[in-house]
Amino acid sequence: MPTEPQTKRTPGAVIRSLRKTCKTLGPDESNSEQTEDELAERRQSVCMNLSQTLRTTQLLLNFHGGQPVFILRPPSDLVNFLRPRWPVECEVISDSIQHIEWEPPEPEPFHKPSHKESLIPAEDGPGNVVYCSDFATKHLYFTCSRVGGSRGSTSCAKFLDTPPDITLEFESRFESGNLQKAVQVGAFDYELTLRTDMYTEKHTQWFYFRLRNMKAKMIYRFTITNLMKASSLYSLGMRPLLYSERAAKENGVGWHRAGSNIRYYQNCSEDTNENNDDGDRLYSLTWTLRFPYDSDTCYLAHCYPYTYSRLQYYLKQITSNPAVASYCEVRTLCQSLAGNAVYVITITSRGTSQEEVRNKKAVVVTARVHPGETNGSWMMEGFLDFLLGDSDDAQVLRDNFVFKVVPMLNPDGVVVGNYRCSLAGRDLNRNYKTLLKDSFPCVWHTRNMVERLVAETEVVLYCDFHGHNRKNNVFMYGCDSHSKLFKFQERVFPLMMSKNARNKFSYKSCRFKVQKSKEGTGRIVMWRLGIKNSYTLEATFGGSTLDDRKGTHFTTGDLKSMGFYFCDTLLDFCDPDQTKVNHCLAEVSTLLKTEIRKKMSKTLDTDSSFSVSDLETSTSGSNSSDSDGLPVHLLHQQRIPEKTHFKKKKKKLKSRTERDRLQPSRERTSSRTKESCLSPENMDEVRSQESPVGGQKRGKNDLKGTCVVSSPTSHPEEEDSQDNNCIPCMHHKLKHLYESTQYMKPPSGGAVPSGDKAVRNREVRCSCPPLSLKVPPPCSPVLMQPLHYTPPLSSQQGSTFLAPYRFPPSGFIRMATPIPPTSSVSTSSNCHVFKDKHVQWVSGNFPTKGFSTSVTDITRARRREGTLKDSSEVDASSFTPLMGKTKGLSQRWHPLERK
Repeated sequence: MPTEPQTKRTPGAVIRSLRKTCKTLGPDESNSEQTEDELAERRQSVCMNLSQTLRTTQLLLNFHGGQPVFILRPPSDLVNFLRPRWPVECEVISDSIQHIEWEPPEPEPFHKPSHKESLIPAEDGPGNVVYCSDFATKHLYFTCSRVGGSRGSTSCAKFLDTPPDITLEFESRFESGNLQKAVQVGAFDYELTLRTDMYTEKHTQWFYFRLRNMKAKMIYRFTITNLMKASSLYSLGMRPLLYSERAAKENGVGWHRAGSNIRYYQNCSEDTNENNDDGDRLYSLTWTLRFPYDSDTCYLAHCYPYTYSRLQYYLKQITSNPAVASYCEVRTLCQSLAGNAVYVITITSRGTSQEEVRNKKAVVVTARVHPGETNGSWMMEGFLDFLLGDSDDAQVLRDNFVFKVVPMLNPDGVVVGNYRCSLAGRDLNRNYKTLLKDSFPCVWHTRNMVERLVAETEVVLYCDFHGHNRKNNVFMYGCDSHSKLFKFQERVFPLMMSKNARNKFSYKSCRFKVQKSKEGTGRIVMWRLGIKNSYTLEATFGGSTLDDRKGTHFTTGDLKSMGFYFCDTLLDFCDPDQTKVNHCLAEVSTLLKTEIRKKMSKTLDTDSSFSVSDLETSTSGSNSSDSDGLPVHLLHQQRIPEKTHFKKKKKKLKSRTERDRLQPSRERTSSRTKESCLSPENMDEVRSQESPVGGQKRGKNDLKGTCVVSSPTSHPEEEDSQDNNCIPCMHHKLKHLYESTQYMKPPSGGAVPSGDKAVRNREVRCSCPPLSLKVPPPCSPVLMQPLHYTPPLSSQQGSTFLAPYRFPPSGFIRMATPIPPTSSVSTSSNCHVFKDKHVQWVSGNFPTKGFSTSVTDITRARRREGTLKDSSEVDASSFTPLMGKTKGLSQRWHPLERK
């Protein structure tokens, strides 16, 4: 057909013509031999022709009940529900995995260990590998993604030496699945290996896989051999989850707890005597199981699965309900690394005016930043069910608040079955402060949204839903505020939660300590943005130990109910009648006083400056320090050396006994002291026998047994090769500092010695290990009045001048008070005790033992004016002794003013 007549046709005529053409593309009138892919291609071509004919891309063609429907293209930031995108190396099966929801009639009890469980040794030989999926090792970092994952074949490597009728068939290449390898070590025994988070070598905790070809009434044993946490709820009675498709179809039974003979232990192959970090040790989980039916299709999981597709299905129901859509908007916050949509839900009643909406306070709730913590999504669904319901309480919340909800912060990790990290190979809950928008888009946009919200209105509360693998019950982590105006205010909401959910929520498990290692978490970052009530809601993977639910597992209904309780507590917390809040504040104060008395064994007033968070232990969360830093793909693109990826081992702290054992003996120290206390004439002889200092290089053998206390004009190149300290050198440094007056008191002519002569006047040699320290010019031993003379410096000295009477920062020492000079003092006389160490004073009143020259002993607190106490550590760089009347160690110290 010619183009010109088409352009003259009206849009209405074009649409009517295309409508007739599209009628044949509906499923009712389509050819039965045509596949869905062919129909999709034809529909896409029709849509392209529509855009070319009408010269617009804002009109889209959709099909509803087989009939073509023309709709307007939604804005780019509106919601879209597309199939999940996978990294291109991931093999994904086409099976659709769905589970029914089911609540057990009675709470499921914990497993009661008999403490007689014994490890069943594996048979000789490596065993038969019956399942292996190693796609995660094909790439070092994320490159690109596509719907459905890899385009290649999804055939899995299997090696079967036993008859197939007794061998289980494993599968985990579906959404949120995690199992890397299964090895048959016995007729009914299997050793399982979990896949680490993609592009990392850590975080193995979440498992979720399918089983087929089982035999009923046979006892199977499963052992996961590469877990990385030293403790687990499996040791406290937690049981794995089992789902049977046949039981769901015939009896309507869904996920339920199963397994016996459960044991969590450190691998026998690990050397328990080695002092390795916990991250380098591997642990195993073993349990036995009986399947209910023959040849069934079953699933095993760590917790109730909640996939990205399930969230999309839930949001579709919200948007398709006109009543809910009147006060709920679902939008796309951003796209993840793989291109999956991160959804944000805005819930509030439509106000009569725009000003009324702006005056509402805000509440921010997020979940699933850690993909393996599926219980966070179940709590989120319960929270949304309550808030979007038609109850009076829900209406009150919508009328008074604007809710910003991000139900799944890490969709990529959820899709691929990670436990903690995103496709960047990093823990997103340690990167809320990041500036890398493209590498961490989910948390960057979330923080940016909250920043804009804080600038517009008051954010009453922020809460991030999590799961916990080491503690039972539900509890909260908050941020202890040191403000007297809002003292203990952050503890009120958790206490209210414990009253509303008595048999699930434990206030005793709540913690409010702000740790430096958690500065990048959402809870602390939002708190520093100005949100006083910033929390992490932690739900256990196990169950409850409280009241009538003691010793029972949590179900999906229990987790959803925590979302209900959260909304109920929010109503109490923000009630205009603050009677409940004041009552909780008084109760919090009483509980803290009781705890402080119990831990400190004395009565303390909580109104003082004492920080109650100092009494708390850490939040005992997962250690993600090995997942901090730049994203993995940036590290490889920049070709950073591999050694930077290694986790630095913690330096083992030595006890006082071990440190004393490493110190030289008294005889050796005394001999060094005698050698170091040479007269100036003897020192000149020693100097003449040694090689010159100057700028000449020394050999390694020449440095041995020589110490140089250099002047401030020493070059840093000369100091790099000398890094050891010794007590005799410090003696000479102090002696030279207080006795020499050539620098502080110039000759009659007013000239100040410089050059080699000045260097010789300020250098001392002694027989001791190598040392190079910058020291200030010597001052007078008698400082009855403050001296303010500042001699000129030659421009040839080439170093920054340090104010007189002050030690340089690199020369910090722990210093005792000098004693007035006497006519003759023996080495063994005038002994004092300073910080439980023996201090000896020699002629010249300088300590030869009793202070440490190690950099690790640098003083951490500056002395205020007052009486010097024995337990004080004085910063010698900030104070100078006044050589007047002294009374032992009670001499006063005054800071020296810098001119």
